[in-house]
Amino acid sequence: MLLRLIFILLMLAPTTMVGAVEIVVSEQSGALTQALNNAKAGDIIRLQPGSYKGPIVINKAIILDGGGKAAIVGNEIGSVISVTVPNVTVRGLTITGSGSKGNGRDAGVFLGKKAENAVVSDNKILGNLVGVDVRGSKNALVTRNIIQGRQDHRMNDRGNGVYMWNAPGAKVIKNDFRWGRDGIFVNTSKNNEFSNNRFRDLRFAVHYMYANNSVVSGNISLGNHLGYAIMYSDDVRIEGNYSKGDRNHGIMMNYTNRTLVLNNHIEQVGDKCVFIYNAHRNSFKGNLFSGCGIGIHFTAGSERNDFISNAFVGNRTQVKYVGTRWIDWSVDGHGNYWSDHAAYDLDGNGIADTAYRPNDIMDHVLWTQPAAKFLLGSPAIQLIRWSQSAFPALLPGGVIDQAPMMHPLLPQPPSWEEF
Repeated sequence: MLLRLIFILLMLAPTTMVGAVEIVVSEQSGALTQALNNAKAGDIIRLQPGSYKGPIVINKAIILDGGGKAAIVGNEIGSVISVTVPNVTVRGLTITGSGSKGNGRDAGVFLGKKAENAVVSDNKILGNLVGVDVRGSKNALVTRNIIQGRQDHRMNDRGNGVYMWNAPGAKVIKNDFRWGRDGIFVNTSKNNEFSNNRFRDLRFAVHYMYANNSVVSGNISLGNHLGYAIMYSDDVRIEGNYSKGDRNHGIMMNYTNRTLVLNNHIEQVGDKCVFIYNAHRNSFKGNLFSGCGIGIHFTAGSERNDFISNAFVGNRTQVKYVGTRWIDWSVDGHGNYWSDHAAYDLDGNGIADTAYRPNDIMDHVLWTQPAAKFLLGSPAIQLIRWSQSAFPALLPGGVIDQAPMMHPLLPQPPSWEEF
């Protein structure tokens, strides 16, 4: 009976674990190639400290472990490590030496269409055209890697830290991105998660196109050209991210619908904290927009967007919207906090007793006729602004907050722990 039970358990065990062994590979020339050829599904190949020649192809479901002290160096042609089968793990390696052409497909690690459930973790992926290329594989995990791109090309000619195409279920979590072009570039995917990453010295931290039902959360963008660009995508959750010192926009939403923008901390952006272009039915809740040239600029017919419990603090222009229709930025008697609103609260309910209007006629004139700024100090301009404050009916259409908050609710930016 016992022998029968053992036989049944062996038959039910995953085939990748039956007979799996650990293969220790030295730095000797050709040893890694031989180990890859001899390995079987489920084996662990452990590299001793040293440098190993690439490129290599992994076509068996193995774990390749460098222990944090082994490097694989490509010959500057194609990708350094290519994975062509499911259930492969690449970890603990320094990976350098990809090609610099390949129509943007030369990568430190290339995950092909059949590389489902791949794990790329705890690596230093340095100076490659693309860091990790997830090309059609499902449920990939890229985590705890240091990914530094090229610096010797113009920024637009460099590759991305992680490039992802048609990779449903893929996750990019807790990586440190620097240099190259975009930190994460996603094209035509769904059900993805991009969380707790750090991005520096890039064009876009996250560049998102045709990618639905996904999460962008807890990321840190510092000093990039643009923080989070969400384009042509629906049902995205943008939550708890940080953008500081980015040059153009903290968040840009272009043709993005039904997205929740929640508890993000955007500050000291040179141009606009948020730019919304032709984006509809999105909800902005609990965000801080601070110290930017413009807090929010929305245009091109962006409609039915809700703004609740956000804090607009110290922006040169809080809102830029050119239109003739009034848009109320309060819901069920609850609006947003505005640092330049001279408000009072006689009943002590935390809601100001007067509405807030961020723009007046002169704002509209200046947006359409910038040369008019030379007249800002004139008595005529001051008279027009006084008249509008005394007689609100003179104001043009635009944003109005009927229930502005007396005190801000400030989201805390995510912290970063080196790994």
